[in-house]
Amino acid sequence: MENLPVYHGPIGKEEGERRLAQDGRDGCYLVRNSDSVAGVYCLCVLSNGYVFTYRLHKNDAGSWAAETTPGVQKRYFRQIRNLIAAFQKPGQGIAMPLLYPVTAQRRAQTHMEAQAPGNSLSPTHGGQDACLQQRPAAQGQKNRNKQEVRQAFG
Repeated sequence: MENLPVYHGPIGKEEGERRLAQDGRDGCYLVRNSDSVAGVYCLCVLSNGYVFTYRLHKNDAGSWAAETTPGVQKRYFRQIRNLIAAFQKPGQGIAMPLLYPVTAQRRAQTHMEAQAPGNSLSPTHGGQDACLQQRPAAQGQKNRNKQEVRQAFG
């Protein structure tokens, strides 16, 4: 998992949501450790101002699967990269296709900028997380999106 560019480690739910909100594009995504289940990872994707979280786990044969929308058949992949590639297409049982990777390298650069003097941003740490959970992204992002819609249709 450590070699996966979108893997951010044990950052917690709130920090993962903050990083996706900071990107702000529908379809941006990252992978992080689950806060509540050891050895399980979470695939988080931003869609319409909400972060949707899907648990990723390995079965006894070493294949990866994601907990998707009920009624969608679970698919297994030999490598996590193959799972991500499959979920880049529409209709896979997640809120929206994975379009824009939020990489750990980009996160490290953002973290360094956030720690610069004069910037009051600080990382947050999360509590419990849940499969198929949606949470609103940053309020400023939602307001900016509303302005863009008003400008486009106003």
